[in-house]
Amino acid sequence: MVRPAPTWPGVSTRPPVRRASTGTTTTRTWRRSRRSSTAWATPPRPPRPGVRAASRSSTARATARCPTRSAATTTPTPSARTTEVTARAEVLGARRVVVKVGSSSLTTVGGGLDHARLAALVDVLAAVRARGAEVVLVSSGAIATGLAPLSLARRPHDLATQQAAASVGQGLLVHRYTEELARHGVVAAQVLLTATDVVRRTTYKNAHQALARLLELGVLPVVNENDTVATQEIRFGDNDRLAALVAHLVHADLLVLLSDVDGLYTGNPADPDSRLVPLVRSADELSGLDIGSTGAAGVGTGGMVTKVEAARIATGAGIPVVLTSADRAVDALTGAETGTLFRPTGRRRPARQLWLAHATQAQGALVLDAGAVRAVVERGASLLAAGVTGVQGTFVEGDPVDLVGPDGAAVARGIVAFDADELPRLLGRSTSDLKRELGDGYEREVVHRDDLVLR
Repeated sequence: MVRPAPTWPGVSTRPPVRRASTGTTTTRTWRRSRRSSTAWATPPRPPRPGVRAASRSSTARATARCPTRSAATTTPTPSARTTEVTARAEVLGARRVVVKVGSSSLTTVGGGLDHARLAALVDVLAAVRARGAEVVLVSSGAIATGLAPLSLARRPHDLATQQAAASVGQGLLVHRYTEELARHGVVAAQVLLTATDVVRRTTYKNAHQALARLLELGVLPVVNENDTVATQEIRFGDNDRLAALVAHLVHADLLVLLSDVDGLYTGNPADPDSRLVPLVRSADELSGLDIGSTGAAGVGTGGMVTKVEAARIATGAGIPVVLTSADRAVDALTGAETGTLFRPTGRRRPARQLWLAHATQAQGALVLDAGAVRAVVERGASLLAAGVTGVQGTFVEGDPVDLVGPDGAAVARGIVAFDADELPRLLGRSTSDLKRELGDGYEREVVHRDDLVLR
């Protein structure tokens, strides 16, 4: 069978026009002629050094959208639009893109791997590479893919069975990615991480160097949570947060979150009164929205809550985020105004601070007096024993704990330097007194400012 010439579906990719007054980028969309089925072909950009150009079939199959679970979510393709549409400059200018796809976008309702959906996704990613961008894929689906071979009707609740399913499913999942990417002349690499792998100094550096080298060699890394050995990491929506941390790890220009929902809504997407939120400029704009908590297909662990949390992580590090459904991946990755765009809200921060703020669970709490709250929040100081009035919970040195004020409101989270049972005799005492009475080891900060992030 002869494949059609590589094209984006109905969208011309002539050089974008920069508007001097607004800084936005526009592209013209062209109707297909009724007398001709030929669309404007996509002129390939020169590939970046080390990025292997995909075969001509890479964009041809990009027109095959990942099918939706419901026809009600389908919208007109860009070819149905006339005149001019504003393209997202954040997308068109991205040279390194992290794409995260959820389990529900890769599997059938019964839990098996949907080969057609996976192939369609790979075609889109190969087309992005063909225009000169580097791509890292964060893919869920290991546990879901392992259900059918183990004759499991639904996702197990116990950790041991989850890990068994992940062990079986991960191999099948990566094998399929390897086969599909090979059609485009692209080599796949499996990279298994846990959230803590990207925040420890040594493992962060090693992971960064490995991923950077893979991209230099023209390889497409396929990243997943290491479910087989993870404990706390196998929990609600971890891969969404992991994708945001990976985007930080590889210095990405863009994070695209693909799901079974076509964006962020003001309420339940099934509610006819809910409206799509096309743009989020700050966290304040999220207040009052009914974000919800669970996925639709019953095979994943994530939901809109974790996707919004991932967007907060990435945008807080200066990385824009597009959230949309997998069937609109072509639109999302060509700059069309589909789904929800989260604009960057901050500058790049250390991965350890991102992890502390968004990927940890507090094992306890330290109660601070008013003076300590001011020192930590306003002056960015370390927390000393003199400012602690109480200890809550059971934890050990190195655990994350919340720092709460006299009113019980959390003001920060940090890595504690003492066990919970050590702290009571230290409370309210100066470092000089502690050193004189207990020795040099007790003059250290309870929470050092480098291991602390404000809430």
